Amino acid sequence: MDGVIYHGAQLLPGASDFVNWLQKQNKKYLFLTNNSTPTPKELREKLLKLGLDIPAENFYTSAICTAKFLQSQKPNGGTVYSLGGPGLTYALYEAGFTQSTEKPDYVVVGTEGSTHSFEGMQKALSLITKDNAKLIGTNPDSNGVKENGECVLGTGAFLAALELASGKKAFVCGKPSSLMMAFAQSYLGLPKEDTCIIGDRMDTDILAGTNAQIDPVLVMSGVTNLNNLYNDAYRPYLILNGVGELAI
Repeated sequence: MDGVIYHGAQLLPGASDFVNWLQKQNKKYLFLTNNSTPTPKELREKLLKLGLDIPAENFYTSAICTAKFLQSQKPNGGTVYSLGGPGLTYALYEAGFTQSTEKPDYVVVGTEGSTHSFEGMQKALSLITKDNAKLIGTNPDSNGVKENGECVLGTGAFLAALELASGKKAFVCGKPSSLMMAFAQSYLGLPKEDTCIIGDRMDTDILAGTNAQIDPVLVMSGVTNLNNLYNDAYRPYLILNGVGELAI
């Protein structure tokens, strides 16, 4: 959403018109985010403060995607040791997974939070190597950016450390994985030909659409610019200056 609907604490030009257009046209839509920390309710409250009234059920996070995947593997629930925020803990609990520090089925690493301490990482490594817990990542993002512009370690950086130390490969659920796209598409109840993904990042949003064979629409209101637009082998289906152009 950052770079598409808002940047920091400011709505991007045309974002309000775009959301109004979606709602007036009765379009089915989801706001996807690789950030596993917030709950859908918290995301709703964030956008409400920016002037956008969007129901909580229209937000789909990598935490929800990860919980959905684990539920598909263990329909009767299981145990996890998770490093992440409340959104991840809540999503896992809703899917039937309880927290455990003793021989959990999975170690789940989410977006950076207070649990990403040396002790937390060491415990995760021990559970992976000693107790054979499967390593799961909510997203592959190596870094993130705070509202003040400060760069912070992302989920992918913590996963890389655990992979290197354990010799085990993580299974990652968020964008650009086609798994998140498939779950979101199923949630919307739409066929691929009636679905598109809109985003500002070539390496997550546009690649996710390409992987899932869902038309990817790039907006130039975020991190992608003319200097890095053509660095990759894949291309967006459509390029816009911002989402407001879709509401015209």
